[in-house]
Amino acid sequence: MKILKILAVLGLMAVVAGCSKFQTYTGPEVTRVAVFKSSRSIVLYSGEQVLEAFRMELGFAPDGPKEFEGDGKTPEGRYFIDRRNPNSSYHLSLGISYPNQDDRARASSMGKSPGGDIFIHGQKNLFFKGGDDWTAGCIAVTNREIEKIYAMVRDGTPIDIYP
Repeated sequence: MKILKILAVLGLMAVVAGCSKFQTYTGPEVTRVAVFKSSRSIVLYSGEQVLEAFRMELGFAPDGPKEFEGDGKTPEGRYFIDRRNPNSSYHLSLGISYPNQDDRARASSMGKSPGGDIFIHGQKNLFFKGGDDWTAGCIAVTNREIEKIYAMVRDGTPIDIYP
């Protein structure tokens, strides 16, 4: 009876260990992330080689570049992965260096704030299905996909976001 309890505890520990949201990546370095808004795809490159591609969702107003805080648009242009949040409300998230100087100037010319806190992230919880373009301007993938992206992409990696 005692052996069965020990085996049950060990089995549970193995299951829990296998459920970690943190993966290890030992492949080629991701040198660039490309986001193609029109095709709803995010592609990870090492040089010119495609390493992975994922389907994604955007801000709730996907057409055109982000202009100001609250417009629901996803930025367009060259940015960098500048931070990571292992405790994100959206499973895991990678920060994008929006706004840049041009973004600030554009918003300022309209008398508005450019906003910020643009991320590549997962889902809010296991039961959230999202839908089409449901974020407030971020780039959303499934939780399994953000686990892979989070492991592969390092801070400082350029991210090009195309219309």
